[in-house]
Amino acid sequence: MKIVIAIDGYSSCGKSTLAKQLAAKLGYKYVDTGAMYRAVTLYFLRFQIDLFHPEQIENALNQIQLTFEINASTNTQDILLNGENIENEIRVNPRVASMVSDVSAISDVRKFLVKQQKEMGAAKGIVMDGRDIGTVVFPDAELKLFVTADPLIRANRRLSELQEKGQNTTLEEVLANLEKRDHIDSTRADSPLKQADDAIVIDNSHLTREEQLEKVLQLVNQKLLSANL
Repeated sequence: MKIVIAIDGYSSCGKSTLAKQLAAKLGYKYVDTGAMYRAVTLYFLRFQIDLFHPEQIENALNQIQLTFEINASTNTQDILLNGENIENEIRVNPRVASMVSDVSAISDVRKFLVKQQKEMGAAKGIVMDGRDIGTVVFPDAELKLFVTADPLIRANRRLSELQEKGQNTTLEEVLANLEKRDHIDSTRADSPLKQADDAIVIDNSHLTREEQLEKVLQLVNQKLLSANL
């Protein structure tokens, strides 16, 4: 027997890292929903889709096929947009980062991706991270986590990631981008970012990745034991 683990939280708070670690430890499937929204954003940018034109958005979504594949060299999961591996581009392209929250706020986009996400988790044994996983995608998930961290700490983490990838930016620019995304994610009309009532808060401001993983693994084990799984 397996469970669904839903992880929500703010940008650059380590949700994806935690989700990947958990999935590897438990032998579960991992789905990065943020990558899915970034992939749609990249498609919209490439084809200059007007975010205020519903017909253009609908036509674009009908042309988008998203799949995941294991990267043999890194043993991680990459996302493919219509067969093209775009994993690196969606992570380093600043236009994607600045626009993804606006795209994510579009109701038709959310419905398009949430439907796929629900299908992915139907068989359970899945770890999924995003903004509305515990509230919309899997409201009945056996374990829900809400990950957060101090905004300045999150900005410094994100800055380090970008610098490692050769991106030239400043802490002020990164912090401003995170604040903008937080505001859009938390105030959008459709599936806003919020903590599920039964979610467990994980503030990792002063936790190492290893400490965070150990803490969450204990929660998983408690949940499995209490459910007699």
